[in-house]
Amino acid sequence: MAFSVHVNINRCTGCGNCVVSCPVNALELYTLDPVTKEKIYQVVDGKSVSLDVKKELCAGCGVCVGACPYKVITLSGRGESGSPVTV
Repeated sequence: MAFSVHVNINRCTGCGNCVVSCPVNALELYTLDPVTKEKIYQVVDGKSVSLDVKKELCAGCGVCVGACPYKVITLSGRGESGSPVTV
């Protein structure tokens, strides 16, 4: 079953906790210069501009949900009921 990660980007601060915590590297904050090996995160007025979710890598584990201190991430499509993950 496919999983869907939902991020309230208006409340995201770009802290990167979700990116670091993801065990399958399915999340990445928007990189300004993809040519370099260093990740440069784009944050405007304390808010992340974009969070890339690689859906093909997402295992639906919900670790990112628990890692977010601002509770802006939800995960749906887990289990038969399709109810969101709450961590």
